Amino acid sequence: MMPIALANVGEPMIVKRIGGSPEVKKHLENLGFVVGGNVTVITSLGGNIIVNVKESRVAISEEMARKIMV
Repeated sequence: MMPIALANVGEPMIVKRIGGSPEVKKHLENLGFVVGGNVTVITSLGGNIIVNVKESRVAISEEMARKIMV
């Protein structure tokens, strides 16, 4: 298991665990990051990471990306 911030670009992965405070977990869940869900890193630019989740592209900070384990 590793944070999505360290994942390879273009490789589909499955979310194993989401860390952080209850507020952070709820925010990530609202964006589509749920345990068992598929995610793919599209690109990593200047501390932000763009991921494909639930048919949408979402930009998250590296700090948030470190809370999503794949």
